[in-house]
Formats: sequence, structure tokens, C-alpha cells
Amino acid sequence: MNNDLFQPALRTTDGLRSGRPVPGKRVLIAAAAALTLAGCASTAIDQNFRSVQKMTQERLGSEVKWLTNDEARRQAQTDADALLTKPLGADDAVRLALTYSPALQAMLYEGAADSASATQSARLPNPVFAFERLVRNPGGVRELELTRTLSFSVLDLLLLPSRMRSADHRQQASRISLARNVVQVATETRQAWVNAVAAQQSLQYVQQVKATADASSELARRMQAVGNYSKLQRAREQAFAADAVAQFARATQAARSSHEALVRALGLNEQQAAALNLPERLPDLPAQPIDEATVAKAAMEQRLDVRLARSNLDFVASEQGLTRITSIVNGLEVGITRKSETGLAPQRGYDLSVPLPIFDFGDAIRAHAESTYMSAFYRAAQTAVDANSQVRENYGAYRTAYDLARHYRDEIVPLRKTIAEENILRYNGMLIGVFELLADSREQIGSVVQAIEAQRDFWLSDAALQATLIGQPMASMAMDGGSAAAR
Repeated sequence: MNNDLFQPALRTTDGLRSGRPVPGKRVLIAAAAALTLAGCASTAIDQNFRSVQKMTQERLGSEVKWLTNDEARRQAQTDADALLTKPLGADDAVRLALTYSPALQAMLYEGAADSASATQSARLPNPVFAFERLVRNPGGVRELELTRTLSFSVLDLLLLPSRMRSADHRQQASRISLARNVVQVATETRQAWVNAVAAQQSLQYVQQVKATADASSELARRMQAVGNYSKLQRAREQAFAADAVAQFARATQAARSSHEALVRALGLNEQQAAALNLPERLPDLPAQPIDEATVAKAAMEQRLDVRLARSNLDFVASEQGLTRITSIVNGLEVGITRKSETGLAPQRGYDLSVPLPIFDFGDAIRAHAESTYMSAFYRAAQTAVDANSQVRENYGAYRTAYDLARHYRDEIVPLRKTIAEENILRYNGMLIGVFELLADSREQIGSVVQAIEAQRDFWLSDAALQATLIGQPMASMAMDGGSAAAR
């Protein structure tokens, strides 16, 4: 028989000996039909992936690829090697990460596992077959009694629509979570590329500062040797040269670290890392920054976290009525029973099991459901607040970075160039000495390094803003006080 070990149950065995038609058969037929409604796990996984693939193509301009077989992996390896034969641009870096990175592939398989779990949650539990064998020996005569019961949960069948709604909600949450992870990978890759190119570009100018400092120090040494320079003047030039050596060492390590960070983001092996080649300089600034009103409108229309919060609230609200029922009746099972006994005709009937609400009246479950709804309500409200605030913050960082980079490009660097040209004329006219000319050269190089850093900050802020608009907020850039090379 079907026994419930955890809750008191009310059972009836009417019809065991009567031979009347078994009403449970109709329920079993309905249960069998419902099994086809739970869906195929592989189909749901493919649909989720295609949804994420479409989103990345529309919003990131790059297509994510899932390497599910050896042929696809070999093709990805070939495509990666082809991209590495030329200087790798920012878009190519993102494309490479979305088609080749092992970290992204792991995310895709994790998303598939979540989707399969959601599909499983919509399926009915399997029916239970129970077999009982009893032997009696009254008066030395052996009597055998066999009982066979096939049972399943009627409540699970009745709640199947709710389970399917819950599974659909989990599938949607899985798609959004996977999409956000893909956006994060693309953004981190783009930012790693910006840092690597900027560090490489800055290193070239820091190297020029070091060369200038070395020349100035050597000239000071020679002039002191012939008595034309004091010990204090020479010490100042040597101190600057020593500082330039330290700055060059830091810039070299920064370039190496940013390069390796990009290698990790792309998922390159040792040979591919050695072949990685980057452009000599960052892209130019766009002619005009993005308009703030356009940014705010786009954010609320397409942010993934806002969509997920609204979906969670709608789902929790739809489950409130169901919780009021299941908090009282949380189990209902029906079974078909056949009993055979020695010397007697077989017995057929059905078995019904329902928990009695004696110790648990469901008040705690209902209170939990109400609290869950209110939590989802305020979470959705806070998500909307956060979304607006994050967009404003990241747009502010984006616009500040743009204005600052343009200021360096249009004002500071041209002024430094004009000063350098005028000083060369003054040097040729013997109005200033070589040390003044070298000092001015160092200042000009320092301003160029600062301009590179400002341009780097803009592109980092641009990537962070784009991610925030989609719904994967990234920390806004903190504006530092300038380059170490300039100090």
C-alpha cells in the first residue's frame, strides 16, 4: 500500500471487492497526457541560447558562439589564430572573447544547466509502484497474499499549470542572467583592450622622458667636469633622471600587466598570447558625445535587471492565490490497487491519501508568501531607483571623461606644442640654454601622457555606460589627478 510516513493521512479502500470501474484510470490518463506539456530540455536550452545570441548581436554588435562539438572548437581555434595575425582592434577583441574564451563557454554551459533544471521543475514526479507479499500458515496451510499498488500525486497534476508558469519564469530569469553575464564578459574584454593599448602607448612616451632625462644628466655631468655647472645643478638633473628610471619601470610593468589581463579576458593560450599584437594608439574621440536624454530613455526600455525585477513581481503576485490553497492541502495522492489472496478472487480498487491539517494550518506559509510578495515589490522599486541613478552616474563619468579628453586634445597638447616650438626658436637664438629646452621637452611629453590617460578614461567610461544601459552596471571611472610621468 502507499503509506505517507510524514503526515497523518485519510485513506479509503471502497471498491476493493466490488469490482466496480476504477475512477483513478481517468486521472492516470490525464497525468500521462500532461507529461508531454513539460517540454524538452534541449529545446529550452537552444531557445535560451538563441535569445541571448540575438541580444548580443543587436546590442553588442558581436555574435556569441557556443562550442558544443570538436568541429566547432577547431573552427574557433582557426578563427582566433586568423584574428591574431594582425593588430587586434577593440571590436575584434570582443568578438574573439565571445567565440573563443573558455570562461564564456563555461557560462554558456552553466546557463544550459539552469535551463535544464527549470525544465525538470515543470515535470510531474514519476508514479510509484508498491508491491506487498504476505504469507500466513493457519493450521499448517500456507496462504499467500500479494498487493500491487500504482499511485501518483493528484495535487501535482492539478498544480501542473502553476509549475509550468514557474518553469517559464525560471527560464526567463536564466536567459536574462546569461545575457548579463555575456554583457559583462564583453565589457571587461573591451576595457582590458583599452587599458592594454593605453599602457603600451604611454610606455612609449615614458621611454622618451627617460631618454631626455638621461641626456640631461649626462650633459650636466660633463659641464660640471669642465667647471661650467655646480654640484647642486648636476644633482638636480641626476635626481630627475633617477625618478624617470623608476617611472619607466612602473610603466613597463603596467603595460605587461594590462597585456596579460587582456590575454586572460580573451582566453588565449601561450602561443596565441605571444602572437597578440595591438594597435599603436587608442581610437580617436567621437565627434559628439551621446545625448543624455537618449541615454535615459534607452536605459529604461532595455535594461535587463529592470525587466527581471518586473517579471519577478508579476510571478510572485500570480502565485499568491495558489499559496493560500496549498498552505492547507499540500498533498493528494490516488493509486490503483490489485490484491491477490490464496483461494480467493483478485481484489481491485483504488487508494486515496490526503494530509489532515491538524498540526500545521498553513499560517506560516501564507505569511511567508505575503512577505515574499512585499519583498519583490520593494525590490522592483529599488531596482528602478538604482537603474536611473546608475545611468546618471555613468553618464556623468562618460561626459566628464569626454570633455576632459577633448580639453587635452584641443587645448593642453596644442599649447604645449606651441611652447616647444617657441623654445626651439629661442634656443636657436641663444636666448635659452639646452637644459631649459630639455625641461620643456619633458613637460610636453608629460602632457601627452596625460592626454593618453584622459582618452583611456573616456573609452573605459564609454564601455561602462554601454553595459549600464543594457542592465549590467559597471563602476564608473574615478578621475585621477594626472599621470605619474608628468610629476
